[in-house]
Amino acid sequence: MSKEGGVPYYVREAKFWVPLPDRPGWVRCDLCHRRCLIAPNKWGVCGVRKNVNGRLYTYVYGLLTAYNLDPIEKKPLYHFYPGSAVLSISTVGCNFYCQFCQNWEISQSRLEKGLYGEVRTPEQVVADAKMVNADGISYTYNEPTIMYEFMYDVAVLAKKEGLFNTMVTNGYMTPEAVDDIAPYMDAATVDFKGAGNKDVYRRLMAVPDPEPIFETLKAMKEKGIWIEITNLVIPKYGDREEDVRKLARWIVDNLGDRVPFHLLRFYPQYKLVDLEATPVKMLERLAKAAKEEGLKYVYIGNVPGHPLEHTYCPNCGYPVIERYGFYITKWRLTKDGRCPRCGAKIDIKGEFRGKSMGPLPLL
Repeated sequence: MSKEGGVPYYVREAKFWVPLPDRPGWVRCDLCHRRCLIAPNKWGVCGVRKNVNGRLYTYVYGLLTAYNLDPIEKKPLYHFYPGSAVLSISTVGCNFYCQFCQNWEISQSRLEKGLYGEVRTPEQVVADAKMVNADGISYTYNEPTIMYEFMYDVAVLAKKEGLFNTMVTNGYMTPEAVDDIAPYMDAATVDFKGAGNKDVYRRLMAVPDPEPIFETLKAMKEKGIWIEITNLVIPKYGDREEDVRKLARWIVDNLGDRVPFHLLRFYPQYKLVDLEATPVKMLERLAKAAKEEGLKYVYIGNVPGHPLEHTYCPNCGYPVIERYGFYITKWRLTKDGRCPRCGAKIDIKGEFRGKSMGPLPLL
């Protein structure tokens, strides 16, 4: 698929960039907090935005590598339209270099085999989402910020068609980008690794400073975007209880104690295949610590069948939603979203859709 003049459809002038007056032909990309200074005919760190004759272009507009119908619990979003289905899309590349990335085949692929994917238009994506009876669209798998222009156009059209939008992000987008996408982005899962420890980000992810992620979270809250936070617990490198407590306290103080917090089990991937999977006992200890710091909804992820996949009433402890993996197996909330035992209001945005009511595990 090509535009006029033989330019590939997926090549478009980018948003969020400025020319550098003191460096003729150079540009600064203002999409993420790296704010790359890009020389003529060179690429940004993400590998998908290029300076062409003094103008910045994206090379992944509609260039998709994944196109899946997922339960929203997979994102994970446990408190946003539970049981709903989302069309999940992704492209290639990333502005982080995580040595443990579970989706490294697409996020780091530009380092080995360049850009690739199937081209879709925003209209096709939204039409397909409606055709498969999805409730929304999720921009996920690799960092969605780097396909910002396409994400924005799809999100605008999706909202017009009655679909919601969610993203799974590392949180490194600039305030300008947050402001621009906020009217169309309904929910975000913001991923931490090693509880935001600076050494983890520098050593394992080539990220100079995780501090901008916290600013992004505050901006999202101000804009009314529903937030859930994940933290990948990496044995040996990112498993310190002190760091988890610090992150939990920050969430309570800045976002509120009702923000869902997911502690995710690490499995050996990409360049960290020599590590063991995160011990479940370690996850349980860290979950206990996060609760002690005041968080009301703490989960353990990537451990199907664990009791901390369930949602418990913060007031009386009753299991109001039970899950197995990505599937809801029991829904006990009243019609007005309350605990049936004590009547406390459970923090859920959107109604229960019931589409991810999956098969019960074979016990």
